[in-house]
Amino acid sequence: MASEKGLIARLVDAPPLSNPDQARQLVSDIADTLPARLRNGLAHDLLLTVADHSPFLWGLASRDPERLGRLFAEEPEAANARIVSDQRAAGRSSADLDEIGARLRNNRAEHALLVALADLGGVWPVKTVTEALADFADASVSAAADAMLLQAAAAGRFLPKDQARPQDASGLVMLGLGKLGGRELNYSSDIDLIVLFDGEAAPLKEGLEPTQFFSRLAQGMAKLLQERTAEGYVHRVDYRLRPDPGSTPTALSLASAYHYYETTGQNWERAAFIKARPIAGDIAVGEHFLNDLKPFVWRKYFDFAAIADVHAMKRQIHAVRGHEALAVAGHDIKLGRGGIREIEFFVQTQQLVFGGRRPDLRGRSTIPMLSALHEDGWISAEARDELGAAYGFLRTIEHRLQMMRDEQTQRLPTDGTEIERFSRFAGYETRKDFEQALLGHARRVQAHYALLFEAAPDLSSEIGDLVFSGSEDDPATLETLRKLGFREPERVAETVRGWHFGRRSAVRSARAREVLTELVPVLIQALAGTHDPDNALDNLDRAFGRMPAAVELLTILRERERLRTLFADLLGSAPRLADVVAFSPHVLDAVIDPGFVEPTTDAAEIAAHYRSLLGKPDSHEIFLDRSRDAARQLRFVTGARLLSGILTPEGAGRAFSAIADAVVASSLEEVARHFEAEHGTVPGGRMAVLGFGRLGSHQLTAESDLDLVVLYDFDEENRVSTGRRALDAAMYFNRLTQRLVAALTVPTRRGGLYEVDLRLRPGGGQGSVATQFRSFRAYQGEEAELWEHMALTRARVVAGDAGLAEEASAVIREALMMKRDPKTVDRAVRDMRALVAKEKGDDGPFDLKLAAGGLLDLDFLAQALVLGHASEIPDLIGLDAPSVFRLASEHDVLTGADAEFLVGAYRLLDDVHHWQRLMVEGDPTGATPVALARLARAVNLPDARALETELDTRRTSVRRLFDSLLKAGH
Repeated sequence: MASEKGLIARLVDAPPLSNPDQARQLVSDIADTLPARLRNGLAHDLLLTVADHSPFLWGLASRDPERLGRLFAEEPEAANARIVSDQRAAGRSSADLDEIGARLRNNRAEHALLVALADLGGVWPVKTVTEALADFADASVSAAADAMLLQAAAAGRFLPKDQARPQDASGLVMLGLGKLGGRELNYSSDIDLIVLFDGEAAPLKEGLEPTQFFSRLAQGMAKLLQERTAEGYVHRVDYRLRPDPGSTPTALSLASAYHYYETTGQNWERAAFIKARPIAGDIAVGEHFLNDLKPFVWRKYFDFAAIADVHAMKRQIHAVRGHEALAVAGHDIKLGRGGIREIEFFVQTQQLVFGGRRPDLRGRSTIPMLSALHEDGWISAEARDELGAAYGFLRTIEHRLQMMRDEQTQRLPTDGTEIERFSRFAGYETRKDFEQALLGHARRVQAHYALLFEAAPDLSSEIGDLVFSGSEDDPATLETLRKLGFREPERVAETVRGWHFGRRSAVRSARAREVLTELVPVLIQALAGTHDPDNALDNLDRAFGRMPAAVELLTILRERERLRTLFADLLGSAPRLADVVAFSPHVLDAVIDPGFVEPTTDAAEIAAHYRSLLGKPDSHEIFLDRSRDAARQLRFVTGARLLSGILTPEGAGRAFSAIADAVVASSLEEVARHFEAEHGTVPGGRMAVLGFGRLGSHQLTAESDLDLVVLYDFDEENRVSTGRRALDAAMYFNRLTQRLVAALTVPTRRGGLYEVDLRLRPGGGQGSVATQFRSFRAYQGEEAELWEHMALTRARVVAGDAGLAEEASAVIREALMMKRDPKTVDRAVRDMRALVAKEKGDDGPFDLKLAAGGLLDLDFLAQALVLGHASEIPDLIGLDAPSVFRLASEHDVLTGADAEFLVGAYRLLDDVHHWQRLMVEGDPTGATPVALARLARAVNLPDARALETELDTRRTSVRRLFDSLLKAGH
């Protein structure tokens, strides 16, 4: 044996046998085909082990004894390099995909046998085994990419720069994640891939859409690698780690992926990207993408929140799989307690926490990072050594499990005899020895892991059973639901079970359901605290049906009781706000902020906050998305403050209006910048945007449209813009106005912003969408009808050129201060109100605007006071209706009693109107009894009947006073 070389000369040992007679019989059946050197010694012992314990490996060995002999004769490193090299070249070896596939599968069979022999024979340590498996997978993916690119090239759809190296400058980026990315691949693992592309760089046939091309390419690669034939398969491919896999194509553009991670990427995705590396396609572009993504993965501050987030997944794995106690039979060595996942989480969570400031902690591999954590002072030498030893032990056991039948399993057998057999395959003489080793490592892992998460909250229910597993109702759970106040506990149980079965889009992922299982007991308790728990649950169920994913939201709710209570309140009281949370869970961050209880209605502060959320987007599409996200967050915070009693409805109106001001101003700046790049500027050109209606009077509600009028001015001597695509001034500003309206109204993947109404401009809905300032000035001074000046009482400049804003404000003031006969004004206002009543009517007792004596009567009355008396009392201009009533009484235009009543009536009706817009989904006048009860409580009335009575009483008195005051000529 001294003269032997290759793998056979380096064998150290072979695992003991369980059924020696059967093993010898199997080996003797092929003995005549084996080289003499394999018929005795350690090589023969290793063949007996393979025959005894692994049907998969014995099939590979016995089918091709010549290959088996070659592997024993060759140095394993050389054999590995040879097979990997041939695998990498396979994609360029033929134009026939079937031939390529056969070559890939044959190489995989040889490589699987090589790795197993080197592992079982004690030649390679775990690190070498996992790296060899990962390198082979890299080569497989690269070969598949070559094959599919060359096939596309042959069809004329792809135009490679170099036919011999089609991946170079292809625009394709293949990222390997998970154990593949960390070069720690296990024996029968799926390979986690993300497919990205640079559509501008990709040399595609003209007119070919890159998303469709690269998605089909990725699907073709997966088919080539995982299709099973008589030769077996190469790798199972998993593309589900890409952004939002339920609603995105298989391949994403680099820009789309980057925007996703920058805006909505989650902690588990940050953890996944620790191990990410480019393995095929244009490697340099992939490295550049990962470098750009570093701020997402590696936060500059110590990120302790990541620990709770990642641990949530781990604890739920236990709850779902029943691993509350350590036991060998059926134990999952990856996901169970003391398993591989705990070691990985132990490392990755601390990498996420500290890696932002410690570049040395950003490595992809587990064992080196244990050493780095120790060297940096974060873990003890004992933790490093014990976790490292456990990791090596558990990965070896994992490989033994998978070698038996080439299955992706980490679960130990449940049958005692099978455990006994497996103990020997794992290298132990007895089951007891194996169990002692396993439990010893697992307990040491548990001990170190527990130190990271010892402050984790207890999410169990203290009020009774809340069990929703299985398919049958649990009687104790139904009783608990009844005690909590649910009217239909059976339907509640069925709804929650449906979530666990993935019947709603948001909870179809395993991660979402894992977190949900832990969260359900406390979430049910939070919903039970609302006025109508069944309705709140229904609203949550509908939200889950609309959401693409809920992991982020569920994780936030699980960790913070205050936010659970708020979210339950939103579901029960303000479904519109709950929808916002469902769409963008991160809006809840603002509620956690200490500043939540210190609201501001100052327009400048709100504008500054909006712009800080907006940042500096580098494209118009990103601006549109961010503007919607920023506005949604600020509007949500305003609504939540209103719901929580931190803001009054009046204050909320000012805040909602200030948010709209900021959105309009920033949108005008954005579209003007892009428009000027295309069309230049108009000499002397200026633009201003007026807000009318509720926006103009700082009374916007949660759901108000924006009534806008756009004014422009320019140097009449030069009407043409200066850009490469010059436009006449009128066309220039009208097109710019259309761009502004589009920026405010177009729905994007991040939702919508506002509806915009331009009909209050001179000429109404006819003609140009923007109005020249001199025309506006002449029109208001000479042509405008009284109703148009009524609208002008609630007009103000919200955005645009400061000089034009000042001039427009002066025109508005001059128009409102015209000397008018109060009796003539009153008569005209009364006629206008009658016309509105005739044409529009009202929608019943909860139509707070149009019903007789409602907000329209009060607003018209205030407008009559302004138009009839502003020439003598200019301070009436620019006020909301309650302020107009107060000032009118100070100047004896109204009696004190009348003013006090009108202010009180306005406040009640307007408050209810604000609450309606916040709380009621759909038509606010068709509120459900539950919604009406909520409205009543919001204005301190006991129930819906009391609310309806109070509204009717106030409106009757308002209409009486309206008729009296206007007929009296005030």
